[in-house]
Amino acid sequence: MDLVWPVTAWTLWLATLAAAFRASSRDRAVAAPDAPVPAPVAELLRGMRAQDVFHSALFELAGRGWVTIEGDRLSLGQAREEPPLPYERWVLERVRTRLTGAPETPEIVLMPESADLDGGFLPLVRQRAIDLGLARRRWPTVLVPLLLATGLLVPWYATVAAAGLSWPGMIATMVSFVAGISLLMGGRGFLLTARGKEIARTGPVNPRQEWIFTGSGWQGGEIEPAGSQPRRPGRQEVTGHVVKRWVDDEPGHFYIALHDGSSHKATAFVVEQDLYQDVLPGDSVRLLVKPLDGTVVRMLAHDRHR
Repeated sequence: MDLVWPVTAWTLWLATLAAAFRASSRDRAVAAPDAPVPAPVAELLRGMRAQDVFHSALFELAGRGWVTIEGDRLSLGQAREEPPLPYERWVLERVRTRLTGAPETPEIVLMPESADLDGGFLPLVRQRAIDLGLARRRWPTVLVPLLLATGLLVPWYATVAAAGLSWPGMIATMVSFVAGISLLMGGRGFLLTARGKEIARTGPVNPRQEWIFTGSGWQGGEIEPAGSQPRRPGRQEVTGHVVKRWVDDEPGHFYIALHDGSSHKATAFVVEQDLYQDVLPGDSVRLLVKPLDGTVVRMLAHDRHR
């Protein structure tokens, strides 16, 4: 089996791909006005999930009177003279639809599905970041990733023609499929400018503005730190619903509060940023913690709230 031509074809395609990415990654001078950055845009630049960006948009709308948030419940406010931005109009439309005539509803109920956020909401926030000079497109047109994806046909065909359905041919087919889909799904790409990277390095925009979820039977009462409970040596498993999340800027700690479904108080635990970003209020989790200081060692189980 002669694989000289397949290897040559793959080498040329990878070299072309590397050259295209290298050229597109060069810093370009993009004017970025020194103006306040909307909280949802800042959260997007920081790499927060779509749910967090949507949540920030709700609070920003509340600050301008478009919606009213009291505790964990939200209602529509009075329309203001200042028109909402495109992504804010998207949020308001979803809020009106999900309220379905009710005067108010728990915030957690308003969260759209992930596919809806990724397909409709996030592109509008990305476009706002580009308009503000905080990000740019990797490619000038979608033709570039399209040509790169189409170019995969050459090394794929060369490999299959030489190796048939043996393992090199099967690997080439799988790699071509995954790489081609990734290039096409990525579209024109999205890169941060120098000003955007500066914003991304800052802390949370509104660290205390987090959901309070009452679906576990907890009525939004007091949250006590885990260290205030009777101390036990070693490690302990705890189970409950996530009722609140927040960030303390000074020490840079991330917290989640759990409610066991029966107590009057919820308990706060210190978590790593990855775990903080992975859970949402309403989720049911089982954690392994250090009772002495309330630090979460790892998450043992996670059931997403629907």
